[in-house]
Amino acid sequence: MFKNGRLALLASFLLIAIVFTGCKSRFEKLRASTDVAKKYQEAIRLYNKKDYSKALVLFDDLVQRYRGRAESEDLYYYYAYTNYKLKDYLSARYHFKTFADTYPSSPKAEECRFLAAYCYYLESPNYSLDQDNTYKAIEALQLFINLYPKSERVAEASKLIADLRDKLERKSFENAKLFLDIGDYQAAVIAFRNSAKDFPDTKYAEEMEYLTIKAQYLYAKNSLETKQEDRYNEAIDEYERFIERYPKSAFAKEALDLKEASLKGIEQTKATLAAYGYKNKETEEDEQ
Repeated sequence: MFKNGRLALLASFLLIAIVFTGCKSRFEKLRASTDVAKKYQEAIRLYNKKDYSKALVLFDDLVQRYRGRAESEDLYYYYAYTNYKLKDYLSARYHFKTFADTYPSSPKAEECRFLAAYCYYLESPNYSLDQDNTYKAIEALQLFINLYPKSERVAEASKLIADLRDKLERKSFENAKLFLDIGDYQAAVIAFRNSAKDFPDTKYAEEMEYLTIKAQYLYAKNSLETKQEDRYNEAIDEYERFIERYPKSAFAKEALDLKEASLKGIEQTKATLAAYGYKNKETEEDEQ
């Protein structure tokens, strides 16, 4: 009985293998066929069945054979979408853009132009990585808006651009914070100021201006004594601008502490320099 069961199981596996092989051989036979009409029909059938990998194999061949023919427009549209469905966004965006450039009068051109830009959006990486595709996505989406200002997709394109800019904004802020964390305080001050210029409406503005005070204070504290007074004064100036803009800031107390530490730093610096017989410019002018 056990032996008969094993034989039945083996027979089932053989039957499945034969059926699978037969199906595969039919597909391979069609793939090698010169019957482009039948191949086209099967490619569409496979696409609609969501068997995108097999559909792509046939479309790869058909786009060459149908070049210049009336059917090529619809065929290329399916071809671009097949790459998109397979999440090959690099190929998909190229083919969507090519479709829009090749068939600008097609009713599908607008959709393809948008999807080409959207593929860039999908390839935009985490904020901590290189943002080349993020910039390209913004450029492509803005081009779409410029070309189709009345499109119903403009609102979505604008939202995608805002998302991408948020990512660039965060990267700029985090990069500036990194300089502060590693102790390159001068670079941190410059980076925070540049970030504020690049993103004047940034949601990080309040924290960024507080951290600018902190970075400037630490820059002064770690400078040569002859440079400290001017740099502490810059920290105080940063505090005054900050507290004027954000009088009820959550960082107000910490910012005030930094101002007071800067004032003390100035007094200590003056005392140290005086002990060494150093005269600053103001003292020299008074004596004259």
